[in-house]
Amino acid sequence: MLDIKDFELFCKVDRQLSKVTIKGYRQHIKKFFRTVNKNPLEITINDIREYLSEILENYAKPYVYANTLRSFKIFFRDYLKRGYLVESLRFSKIPLYPKEIPPKKEIQEFYYAIPTLKKQAMYLLYATSGLRRNEGLSLLINDVDLGDRRIVPRAHDGNTKRSWCTFFNDESKEAIVKYLNVRKSRSLRLFPWDSRRTRNVFWREARKNTGLRITPQTLRDWFCCEMGELGVPDRYIDAFCGRVPRSILARHYTDYSPERLKRIYDKANLRVLS
Repeated sequence: MLDIKDFELFCKVDRQLSKVTIKGYRQHIKKFFRTVNKNPLEITINDIREYLSEILENYAKPYVYANTLRSFKIFFRDYLKRGYLVESLRFSKIPLYPKEIPPKKEIQEFYYAIPTLKKQAMYLLYATSGLRRNEGLSLLINDVDLGDRRIVPRAHDGNTKRSWCTFFNDESKEAIVKYLNVRKSRSLRLFPWDSRRTRNVFWREARKNTGLRITPQTLRDWFCCEMGELGVPDRYIDAFCGRVPRSILARHYTDYSPERLKRIYDKANLRVLS
């Protein structure tokens, strides 16, 4: 029988994957076994091929296939030690398309369609810091230094993503201060939400009112593009976005010190609303 709890423990301890990654692998594996209805030790390579063939035919987005195959390789090759079932399977080549970054006027239009101080503050923080979606959601109040306008995102619980420090501009600071002044929640999180539905509803409302599709990832992309146009070198944009190599973080190179990063950030004078 499938012991999904034991597989999750393997992913957590042996592979040191994040909770989000483990959840995704668990969902792919459970869906596969619901479809084939076999014991894991009875699975054949044709069972896997037929399942993946259905995905290739029915899903237009290649990352669905890639994520499914990735979970299979972890489960069959690494966990069950039956690598021969997946060793011949290759990942599809995902075509690279130039990203369409919305112009500043659309970023502004979307912002003004957001109804509350809390949501506006969160939006500006994403737009001016380069944070990943989950980094913004997991921020504690103590992670944000309003005086220095510095953020140290919550450390990732897996080994696939990293974080360093980043900053936010005066527009974002002003919005956060206004929000904190009327905030009633006792939660330690900077932006607490009752549920995923209430967390996501303002994005849907603003999309409906503007016809624009902007997400935290869109704002992260816009941040990178805008900072590049303002003359910030790629290596520092990567640092703001948490893409500094682990060896540099470990050695605390001067080029990536928080003090230097702040000088570079402030010199760029990133603006969203003006």
